[in-house]
Amino acid sequence: MEQRLDGKIAIVTGSGRGIGKAVALRLAEEGANVVVADIDAATAEQTAEEIRALNRRALPRTIDVASVTEVQPMVDRAVAEFARIDILVNAAGVAQTGLFLDLTEPQWDHVLDVNLKGTTFCVQAVGGQMIRQVPEQVSATGHADRSYGKIVNFSSISGRHGRATQVAYAASKAAIISVTQSAALAFARYNINVNAVCPGVIPTPMWEQIDRDRNRISGLAPGQSLKSFIERIPLKRAGSVEDVAGVVAFLCSPDSDYMTGQTLNVDGGFEMT
Repeated sequence: MEQRLDGKIAIVTGSGRGIGKAVALRLAEEGANVVVADIDAATAEQTAEEIRALNRRALPRTIDVASVTEVQPMVDRAVAEFARIDILVNAAGVAQTGLFLDLTEPQWDHVLDVNLKGTTFCVQAVGGQMIRQVPEQVSATGHADRSYGKIVNFSSISGRHGRATQVAYAASKAAIISVTQSAALAFARYNINVNAVCPGVIPTPMWEQIDRDRNRISGLAPGQSLKSFIERIPLKRAGSVEDVAGVVAFLCSPDSDYMTGQTLNVDGGFEMT
């Protein structure tokens, strides 16, 4: 595989399993050393072991991104280990599916804290580190001919419009698109690219839970909700974690140096239907 990221240092949150894990492995395959950040220490270590098997360095880090006080220590540990940070991928996230009238304040707070607050303050902390790494002449002029950092946030097709049974989740993912644009504008003078992706139907543990919850609400048989989503996809299949990881790797590479503030759907055309 082409080594577009050879020697780069990446932090990937939520990389213990699912899409986050696939992203961490894809970045390692393309040459990056990776901080594997996840709330589950065991899965973080497992991903780190798989990265080491690719002859790349890996640093597992247990973190709850909803706790802002844990974010800066993660950044400091990464810098102590690798001396710099070149890439941040915010893949950590949780979903909540239920009727609008049944939504509780703790459910709302949990989803918004992990998805939105976690993303925002990881961008702030890592973005600050990236800015400190920018040469003084670039900071002074606000102009450079190459990127000095790549940040990729995870929104969702649920963030493209409201969802009757995913009020908090859809709100958090819509807000991430806005945060991505705000950060892209804030960091543009330092030539730090900030973009986002909106995955569609990607079978993962999160989607399995969404399917169970939607089936419970609608009285459908197991798997029927997921099947109904797939039937609406123009490409007639669910996506894979590797499909998403490939797009994220592009956004982390020099191939996307002239892109910032963009949100790409990785959904097989679902949002066109």
